[in-house]
Parts: sequence; C-alpha cells; structure tokens
Amino acid sequence: MATKRKVPFTLGVVGHFGLAVRDPKKSAQWWQRTLGLRKEFEFDGGIAVGNDNVTIALHKGKPSPETLDHISFHLPNMSALRKALAHLQSIGADIEDPGDEIGREAPGSPHRGLWFHDPDGYRWELSVQNGAREK
Repeated sequence: MATKRKVPFTLGVVGHFGLAVRDPKKSAQWWQRTLGLRKEFEFDGGIAVGNDNVTIALHKGKPSPETLDHISFHLPNMSALRKALAHLQSIGADIEDPGDEIGREAPGSPHRGLWFHDPDGYRWELSVQNGAREK
C-alpha cells in the first residue's frame, strides 16, 4: 500500500498550453477577436496569444480536438457571462445549445457556463462559479 505524501507546492495560474492548429496566424486572430487575447510572441511554426492569466501557444499541426474534452475559463459573475454570450453571438461564434446557451456545468451543479468551438474544433467553456446563486 502506497503512503500518501503531502505535495510540497501549489499550482498557480496556467502558464501556457499548446494547441496544434491548421493556421497559427488565423487562429491567433480568432483568439484576439473572440476572447480579447493579445499576441505575445511568434516562434518557429507558431504564435502565442494570451493575457495575464494564460498563454496559448498555437503551433502548426493537425488539430486533435478529440484528445481534449474542453477547457473552461472562469468569469467573475453572471453579468460578465451574459456579456460574453452577447459578444460571441455578435461575431457569429460556434456556440452550443442555441436558444439555451447558458446552463449548468453538470446536473445539480451551482456553476453556470456556456460552451463554444474554435475554428479547429476545440471546445471551450466560459463559466461562473456558483453562478446559480446570483440574481
């Protein structure tokens, strides 16, 4: 039987993650227009976009959205989530559940979110923790 050991550190904000995309320049433009990320730098075969909370390294390759169910980004409150929905709708983003876009993260969950896809097919979520408690 393995003994449990306390991990001597705590993870912080996401430093960065990489995604294989068909066209890094087009993907970077989508991230900038859709979620307000800024171009951080270019590298051999790709572009990094981000903000103070995360960097996404978009590298040229074969997209593989089936390897990742989705990634969720937290928003501060339901007002911000509703504004995000209106923005996504205004730019024609591929939003799931048209007409009922904001919903529970899971049955019985107090968290609320909305889900959408980027041009390479990856699934993203914007969510509010305990959003059901807000008026």
